[in-house]
Amino acid sequence: MIVVGLTGGIGSGKTTVAKQFEALGIPVYIADIEAKKLMVTSSVIKTKLIELFGKEVYVDGELNKPFIANIIFNDKTYLQKMNAIVHPEVGKHFEAWKLKQNAPYVIKEVAILFENGGNKQCDLVITVTAPMDLRIQRLLKRDDTTEEKIQAIIKNQWSDEDKIALSDFVVDNVNLEETKDQVERIHEQIVKT
Repeated sequence: MIVVGLTGGIGSGKTTVAKQFEALGIPVYIADIEAKKLMVTSSVIKTKLIELFGKEVYVDGELNKPFIANIIFNDKTYLQKMNAIVHPEVGKHFEAWKLKQNAPYVIKEVAILFENGGNKQCDLVITVTAPMDLRIQRLLKRDDTTEEKIQAIIKNQWSDEDKIALSDFVVDNVNLEETKDQVERIHEQIVKT
């Protein structure tokens, strides 16, 4: 089974591109969504997060996001420690999911694919790009956020140039029809490999 990593900076349109691959019959694993689910359902993750942050990390069985955000904001090492707990479990979950798929390849969508070395577990990588002003516009419309918060997230992600240098394919996601054409061309190339 070919594993194709799908990544891109915040607001680049990874979800849009992922949906277009799904429309072509390709199974898509969205790591962020699965990680959030596992943080609430996995006893392994829950135990370790309670050890790391304390019992306040969960309120009524749900993740106490403001509590965690406050800790991480004040000490970045907690983000690394949390990722070291969550990422290996997401990796195991993905491997089990992949075995159940029946397609020429699967897509693993990960926002910080290169930043956490996840590209090494992929056979091919697609990076989604978009101009910075468009990305910021999309995020301000989509999320209850500020430009300052967006810039802070962008600073923690690799630049498009760095990602592109290590990618097999690039989708320039500005115009929806053109994006769809790019996805179809990439799909055809992957199926041929």
